[in-house]
Amino acid sequence: MKKSLQQNIKEEMVIYQSKSGALKLKGDFTNDTIWATQAQIAEVFGVTPQNITIHLRNLYKDNELDNKSTCKDSLQVQSEGQRQVTRSVKIYNLDVMIAVGYRINSVIGTQFLQWATKTLKQHIVEGYTINPERVTHNYNAFIKAVNQVMSRPLSYFTPNFSARLVNLLAFGMV
Repeated sequence: MKKSLQQNIKEEMVIYQSKSGALKLKGDFTNDTIWATQAQIAEVFGVTPQNITIHLRNLYKDNELDNKSTCKDSLQVQSEGQRQVTRSVKIYNLDVMIAVGYRINSVIGTQFLQWATKTLKQHIVEGYTINPERVTHNYNAFIKAVNQVMSRPLSYFTPNFSARLVNLLAFGMV
């Protein structure tokens, strides 16, 4: 089992659930991203790490993404028999995963894109997106954010927002 030694990233996990199982990715919520190795990205999309290497090379060659801001080295310790081996492994952020997702051709890749598109659409239409697991683990921060929104005068919001907020409150969703 690999364990990260990097201390400057806030250690939280993001779980992507596909039909083949859950995959835990390292969350860096101080920088609003997640980080994954090539092997993890390959697992998300149901392809080999070599496929990911090809897409990464093309993404950076086409200047679609900046390597310095989307990729970094992470030290990982892995037990091999009785000894522990330390390796430097490249990890890639969420921007890379999404860009690879648009290039990859796999069934799971398509499911990931459908999930990402649905989440983005919900955020655009509703004006917010809620991750129930993160709310459960960060309930006090969530309630604080809700209270900050509710402390603004209703005239600040559109009539549609006020109606939705009243409905959420009525059904105990907030």
